Amino acid sequence: MSGTDGKGGKGGKGAGAGPEGPRWHVEVDRGVCIGSGLCAATAPGGFELDAARQSHPVRPECDACDDVLAAAEGCPVEAITVTLAVTGEAVFPPDE
Repeated sequence: MSGTDGKGGKGGKGAGAGPEGPRWHVEVDRGVCIGSGLCAATAPGGFELDAARQSHPVRPECDACDDVLAAAEGCPVEAITVTLAVTGEAVFPPDE
């Protein structure tokens, strides 16, 4: 895996990238989330658990970040999706 884009260049400069770099849109499917807390432990600045132990992104739109990508990849039920903010192109899970 290269840098913070998670797809060998997919989130790098270009589509979805601002002057500072790529921006991601992060969502948690609260109907799928089991509240394991792995995302909040992996990316404490990226995810929080609410009183019902459901995860949500601290900032739904954020700069590309290895910790957020690692949290999405490590979610035991794949409740986290990451897309390029400008284009909506999938970062994780990858398009098949």
